[in-house]
Amino acid sequence: MLDIKFVRDNLDAVRQMLINRNNSFSLDGFAELEKERRNILQTAEKLKEQRNTASKEIAVMKKNGEDATEAIEKMRGVGDEIAKLDGELKEIETKLRDILLNVPNMPKDDVPIGKDETENVEVRKWGQPREFSFAPKAHWEIGEQLDLLDAERAAKVTGARFTFYKGLGARLERACINFMMDLHANKHGYTEMLAPYIVNRDSMIGTGQLPKFAEDMFKVEGMDYYLVPTAEVPTTNYHREEILSAENLPEYYSAYTACFRAEAGSAGRDTRGLIRQHQFNKVELIKFCTPETSWAELESMVDAAEDVLRMLNIPYRVIQLCTGDMSFTSAKTYDIEVWMPSQECYREISSCSNCLDYQARRANIKFRRDKKSKPEFVHTLNGSGLAVGRTVAAVLENCQNEDGTVNIPDALVPYMGGVTVIGK
Repeated sequence: MLDIKFVRDNLDAVRQMLINRNNSFSLDGFAELEKERRNILQTAEKLKEQRNTASKEIAVMKKNGEDATEAIEKMRGVGDEIAKLDGELKEIETKLRDILLNVPNMPKDDVPIGKDETENVEVRKWGQPREFSFAPKAHWEIGEQLDLLDAERAAKVTGARFTFYKGLGARLERACINFMMDLHANKHGYTEMLAPYIVNRDSMIGTGQLPKFAEDMFKVEGMDYYLVPTAEVPTTNYHREEILSAENLPEYYSAYTACFRAEAGSAGRDTRGLIRQHQFNKVELIKFCTPETSWAELESMVDAAEDVLRMLNIPYRVIQLCTGDMSFTSAKTYDIEVWMPSQECYREISSCSNCLDYQARRANIKFRRDKKSKPEFVHTLNGSGLAVGRTVAAVLENCQNEDGTVNIPDALVPYMGGVTVIGK
């Protein structure tokens, strides 16, 4: 959430940001509500000063044996007026907060302005896409032929966009999870977390999923609980309503969860395979840091996510998202896209963002530089390290052989119990 003072003092810039983000939310009414809020505050402060002065005078009158009935009655009326103003102020502040909860973060100055993903900017590439001597198959074909994936029975059991993993397919998914968690903990210094799969409304508000994206979430019927769309939600809210110590920052957390998304608005897109599922596994990277270090922390987070693909020897590229394609809470985002031979294109496998103090302000996460310092909002960052199903898809496609078998990348062999090739 943006600071209300910032929005008030930079209203035109915030309106332009909404345009740059292709966000149709209107700030109409904000300025009038904010003006009314300040007027009520000023009036209430004057009345409170008047009441304090009168209270002292009444005390003196009583001490001198004078009749203070009229003065007391007058102050009772002032107290009633103060209570009325406090009620009006609370109502206006609720309306202002509702407005601010629907305003996205301000992009960093170097974020390219663009309408959608077609205007994202490539930053770098790693690895050379393999040249096949045969027509490479799509990962869902490979998964079906090797009896690794079963979407048909998953559709029977649950519905579309769900998948059963079988045999070495299930083992490969689990191997990727364990490999990623070990890599981030042992090499990159992240504390391993196993977070809840269900969170409350306050947690969803804290990281920005609510109220804006309610239709994308799976809500538990009859309860104020939601299935997590990403481990970002429970792990960022781990420190909600807390004041951290600067000497303990930065904090790095790596959390595996299943993720649940309604995929509203994605009808007809990626209807086959593991790219766009209602339920999928993901390893998430979360950072809490001081404001002056957050941009460097973003770069190191991206490098940690890239390291997974480098270790698997799978080609990828890094792109910087334009304003029209960035997430709601982000000030700057890098996407990592993995090469998919069957489609002859790169597909997103990770998104790493610096949210500055936007989430911390919503979730009230602060830190103190020392015992005498005033609390400040931390900066929060999040990134996929990586989306597991998409990693499995990338392995199946990039490591396939003409005879229908799939080679296991060397980094995953220990996690596959020594299996080096998946065959029929």
